[in-house]
Amino acid sequence: MPNLFRLEPSHLVSVRFLRGRAPEDARTLKQRLEEIAVREKDPELHFKVNIGLPFLKPSRAEEFRQRKEQLKNLKVNSASNESEIPLGEVKNEWLKTTGPYHIKTIVEHFNIFRDLYGEAYFIPRVPLKIAYSDTADTSTPVYFGNQIKPNEAKDAPDVSYEADPSSLWCLLLTNPDGHFTESDAEYVHWFIGNIPGNDITKGEEIVNYLQPFPPRGTGSQRMIFVLYKQEKLIDFTPFKRASPCINLGDRTFQTKKFYRDLQDLITPAGVSFYQSDWDDSLTTFFHNTLGMKEPIYEFDFPVPYRKPPVWFPKRQAFNLYMDKHRDPKQIAKELLLKNLKRVDPFHAKEKEAKYANAFPEDTNLPSWLRTEIRKQRLKWGRYSDS
Repeated sequence: MPNLFRLEPSHLVSVRFLRGRAPEDARTLKQRLEEIAVREKDPELHFKVNIGLPFLKPSRAEEFRQRKEQLKNLKVNSASNESEIPLGEVKNEWLKTTGPYHIKTIVEHFNIFRDLYGEAYFIPRVPLKIAYSDTADTSTPVYFGNQIKPNEAKDAPDVSYEADPSSLWCLLLTNPDGHFTESDAEYVHWFIGNIPGNDITKGEEIVNYLQPFPPRGTGSQRMIFVLYKQEKLIDFTPFKRASPCINLGDRTFQTKKFYRDLQDLITPAGVSFYQSDWDDSLTTFFHNTLGMKEPIYEFDFPVPYRKPPVWFPKRQAFNLYMDKHRDPKQIAKELLLKNLKRVDPFHAKEKEAKYANAFPEDTNLPSWLRTEIRKQRLKWGRYSDS
């Protein structure tokens, strides 16, 4: 009797993996055809509109002059016959050519255009240089999505950009993620209008600066700077707030409505943003500055599934495995006692390093203990509240 379960080489087939979403999760052909039909009926709903400044290509004479100037400043090492190009010039060249398109891609990745303007976007033609001063010699720059803590952004930052002295601009700083009562609204943290050229200090302060205040448990929130070019002097009286503006209700703002009302007079030209999450300084800020209780958001996680204990867990950290089968209250008590040993009521709390993982580790310690120290430094897991 032949073996029915034997496979000959000719019966073997190659297995190919599908790319993209699984067939049961992907859209059906009917759904895709319906989307195309709606798009054809009202194209404005599905095609984004560029509301930014147009691209002004320099003349051939100006390009030739710039290239000639670059070659003039080029330094050539006679020993290796290699040229030295300053990184600052490389960055400036990038900002004038492909940089705005790269920045636009980053901004779209963080859904900033969608949350501020809906179906509109713009190419950031005017680069923004923004930095928060830490000390007299150091500052924290704002790039495109970097993390800046609230205690590092207490005061208004230094903002600079290239502009004709006779032009007018306005600058807004808003947070689309932090409104307490309206999901489609923002808080305006800073509003400077009628700025002559690039001199922020001579602009009209419509809303005074307010530091970011992401509540505990909400994660990172986006703080977005947008620079607008004005066609003429604008009366911003409807948006003006008495300084200092502490009432959060008065800071309610909608960028989409603001631009729709003034679209004939302003054009978005530059954008930059950073992310900020909760730190210890916000407890005092909520109580003393805003005069309110500090909101704390918590998530009720489901009880994790625990596999039945085994005699010897293979390929698992033994300390973590043991903690899975211990009383969580006992673990929290041990952690509290461990933290209390580092607290002295007669001395101030030791300042934590900003980049804790930059310090070397004791390589003589076992790997599981080094991992535990690393978690404690970065405040991961059970150490997040310590």
